[in-house]
Amino acid sequence: MKWTSALAIYLLFWVMTAFLVLPFGVKTHDEAGIPKTPGQADSAPANFRPARVALWTTALSAVLFGLFYLNYVNGWVGAEAFDLFRHPG
Repeated sequence: MKWTSALAIYLLFWVMTAFLVLPFGVKTHDEAGIPKTPGQADSAPANFRPARVALWTTALSAVLFGLFYLNYVNGWVGAEAFDLFRHPG
């Protein structure tokens, strides 16, 4: 695998992982006991920390990409494992 392909795949893992990590640890103003600004959505986060999200996203995506790359090198799970219409025999 070329390094540019690996980088592109890692960035895809990073973006997907960001959406997984985003909701963890976030509290609304009601949960945090902070008064809301008039007109604010009830679901608006009170304690959003983008640096923390980026750190967790980077760590988790590195682990997931590592597993992907190990599978790519060792061939543990191939495309044939997902052939749902394979006929026996």
